[in-house]
Amino acid sequence: MNITEAKKVLTNYWGFVKFRPMQEDIINSILEGVDTLALLPTGGGKSICFQVPALVMEGTCVIITPLIALMKDQVSNLKKKNIKAAAIYTGMHADEIEAVYSNALYGKLKFLYISPERLSNEVARSVISRMKMSVLAVDEAHCVSQWGYDFRPSYLKIADIRELIPDIPVLALTATATPDVAKDIMDKLNFKTTNEIKASFERRNLSYNIVREFDKTGVLIRKIKESKGSAIVYVRSRRKTRDLADVLVKNEISATYYHAGLNAKTRDVRQKEWTLGRTDVIVATNAFGMGIDKSNVRLVIHYDLPDSIESYFQEAGRAGRDQQQSMALLLFNSDDISRSKEMFKSSFPTMQTIKDVYTALGNFFQIPEGSGKDTAYDFDISYFASNYGFDVLEVYNSIKFLEKEGFLTYIQAAGQFSKLFVPISKEELYRFMVEHPGSDRLLKEIMRSYSGIFSDYVNINESLLANRADLKKDDVVQKLKFFSKNKIISYIPIKTKPQIIYAYERLSSKHIMLSDSNYKNQKNAAEKRLNSLFEYVNNGIDCRSKTLLEYFGEKKVRRCGICDVCISDNKLDLNEVEFYAIENQLKENLKIDSKRFYELVPLIKGYQEDDIIQVLRWLIDNNRIIRHKDESLTWHSQLDIGFDDG
Repeated sequence: MNITEAKKVLTNYWGFVKFRPMQEDIINSILEGVDTLALLPTGGGKSICFQVPALVMEGTCVIITPLIALMKDQVSNLKKKNIKAAAIYTGMHADEIEAVYSNALYGKLKFLYISPERLSNEVARSVISRMKMSVLAVDEAHCVSQWGYDFRPSYLKIADIRELIPDIPVLALTATATPDVAKDIMDKLNFKTTNEIKASFERRNLSYNIVREFDKTGVLIRKIKESKGSAIVYVRSRRKTRDLADVLVKNEISATYYHAGLNAKTRDVRQKEWTLGRTDVIVATNAFGMGIDKSNVRLVIHYDLPDSIESYFQEAGRAGRDQQQSMALLLFNSDDISRSKEMFKSSFPTMQTIKDVYTALGNFFQIPEGSGKDTAYDFDISYFASNYGFDVLEVYNSIKFLEKEGFLTYIQAAGQFSKLFVPISKEELYRFMVEHPGSDRLLKEIMRSYSGIFSDYVNINESLLANRADLKKDDVVQKLKFFSKNKIISYIPIKTKPQIIYAYERLSSKHIMLSDSNYKNQKNAAEKRLNSLFEYVNNGIDCRSKTLLEYFGEKKVRRCGICDVCISDNKLDLNEVEFYAIENQLKENLKIDSKRFYELVPLIKGYQEDDIIQVLRWLIDNNRIIRHKDESLTWHSQLDIGFDDG
């Protein structure tokens, strides 16, 4: 196998004649059977790195990803290319899962997407050990590291899976890994040898800008109108998505909103309208963005502070994937800093609160201790919280910790369609139709409307079937249930509500404990990341792009020349008297003790903040002020040549 075959696959299926930077190196590494960590920026074409070699190699590529929306999207896109693909994730019906596993074992799939939680399942492990596999791809690989910003304990099961498939190469992919996290990924995934292939995260067409502003809404409206293109606005609460979208619409801006609490059909419609350019702006929580395929986003605005540089960098990176000039804009003020600190506290409820939520859930669903394993319960988080006197955010974060520890699973996104599969042969189905004359009309319409129904589950629409078969929808549903009961079809009705699924029997609260890796260590790492974000937004001295790239371990990075800091740096317009007056104040303050940037600037009296920052930046660039690794500033006293009296 060589890269020539891979290029043919790229052209035949994707229509490209050459790979993007680093893709060829990554694909070559996998074709040679070498474990590989691929660090590519958001929009850098990570999926190509496993899809192309998998199509060259024999067997099925298994992709582990926590993103159900991305699974569905990629499976759908592969099927459009006539490539056999399927996904298994929490919330699917047992019959549907069994059909996918069967296809995988018989070599009928080229790609199988599974959620990391599935790796604890004995059936999944058995199938993986017996199927012919080509590549094990680990998407969002930073989730395996407790030092990463989205640690998921279920990812640690991947190392166990490797023991079942010792000769299969692993491709780990991420767009957000610091050097420490990259090393941890390779360790946790049991790489045979260290092998990191990294494309620069630099985006020369993307301008990073930070605006400290009390009237954030006014700046938001003005920037969107100036942009005249497609935009994403990120906020931290569901309610704010709706409120801010309403404000934009009132200001004659085409906008809608998106969050995980909307039903699947609404989310799909809104994302599609925005992707096709029928809506200019989408105001969203961080639930929006993973797997979106829109290259011409001109503007990404963070109206609220994100929780880390990693998440900010990934979300901002959704602008300008077509390489055209684009902007990432972060708006903040002192209230946002305070609010972020409060949100951090609520993100880590006390251990007692987590236990109380677990106990209340059991009571809410009326599950006796020792019961409930593998049972799914419809769940309205707002109703539950108000019923038991909890804060909704407190409940949500408690459930996420219980989920990380493996006690339960919380499915927020309900299914969009009902599903249907015919497990019998066409001959057996025709025999049933002869024996049940009243059924033939609907069954004939099903076979006419949905191809592939004898080999896999397909999405169906009961209303459409009713119209075509000249029946009422309720009659169609009842007939489908009757057919399913008689094993003629397997019918999975649509789920419209979020669900909680118990992984174990309900336990006494005294047995509910969280490991350090799931709580204490995560809290410390999250606090460190939040402080790094505060340093970044308060830093008016260094090039924004340079600061971000250095955070992710890139050295000898050049200034971008297009961020707010660089533009300001290019116009030092103070006269000599003003410059020296500010310099003297800075010197006197730093001679007392070292200070951080945001502590120092308010101490300088009589001048505008922008002027102070310009002088401060010049003094740092010219080594008059020393900036240390911990971001503290000190005066370079060796440059002071003074004379002692006497």
